Amino acid sequence: MAARRSTTKPKKSFGKRMKALREEAEISLETLANDTGCSVERLAKIEADQVIPTVSEVIRISKALSVDPGSFLSAEQRESHRRKVEAYKKRTEAYAYTPLTPGAKTKHMKAFLVQIEPKSDHDMVEYQHEGEEFIYVLKGKLEIRVGDHVQVLEEGQSIHFNSGIRHQLRNLSEVPMELIVVVYTP
Repeated sequence: MAARRSTTKPKKSFGKRMKALREEAEISLETLANDTGCSVERLAKIEADQVIPTVSEVIRISKALSVDPGSFLSAEQRESHRRKVEAYKKRTEAYAYTPLTPGAKTKHMKAFLVQIEPKSDHDMVEYQHEGEEFIYVLKGKLEIRVGDHVQVLEEGQSIHFNSGIRHQLRNLSEVPMELIVVVYTP
């Protein structure tokens, strides 16, 4: 029995599409580096398919090449980007979050001032999310559960953890708690 051959053409990689568009527009790697903020070395590695660009790099590159970023992004990458923007929107619309990094919807790192009412759990938008989180207690007494590990932090204390692990915050004090929360998502 003969093996069936696929009649669909393999899709061109991001790097190959980027290089073709760049050369068609007669843009040098140096010019593209100036327009995107990426190094010439990083762009060359992307074109050679030695590294996979981040979503933010795809957006900057597509803007510099005057193409729709969606034409470069896979459905999975577009969905990941949409979820990040939606999580940011929910977080900043929640009563407890005040963004400290304006315009950071699509950035990898975001900082917030978080307030939690006395003797209550924090109504989290997400209990776990890809990346890392840093929390610094400004006022109050925080109980934080990361996975099965429970830790209590007082004013001036902090914690840095893998936010991909389910986590929960609780204010143990009699006063509204204030935290600086920095979230990093790849």
